[in-house]
Amino acid sequence: MMSALAPWLLSVLRIVTALLYIPHGTSKIFGFPPVRGATVDLYSLLGLAGTLEIVGGTLILVGLFTRPVAFVLAGEMAFAYFISHAPRNIHPLLNQGEVPILFCFIYLYLAAAGAGPLSLDRLRKKPA
Repeated sequence: MMSALAPWLLSVLRIVTALLYIPHGTSKIFGFPPVRGATVDLYSLLGLAGTLEIVGGTLILVGLFTRPVAFVLAGEMAFAYFISHAPRNIHPLLNQGEVPILFCFIYLYLAAAGAGPLSLDRLRKKPA
C-alpha cells in the first residue's frame, strides 16, 4: 500500500519543502517574515539568494520545470552552506547548517525524481 502512495508523497514533499523555502527569500527581499530586521540589497549575493528562493521556490511549489530548478536550488544551498555555515564550525549542529544541508539533498532528490503527479510538469507532458 505504501508504494502506491509514493508518487503522491513525492508531490507532498515537494510542496511542503517549497512552502518552507519561500519564506527564506521573502524575509531577505521583502522583510517578511521579519527575521533579520532589514532587507538586503537586491544586487548583492544575499539578494540573488533571496530571488532564487522566491522564484525557484514558487516554481517548485507548483511543480513547473522541477528538475532543472531543483538542481539550481541544490547548488544554491550547497554554496550557502560552504560560504556561510561551514566557516563557523565543522559540525552542522554547531554551525546551524542542518537546514541548508537538508534543502540541498531534498532538491537533489527532486532533480532526480521529478515533481510527482500533483504538478504542472505532469500537465505539460500530457498529450493534447
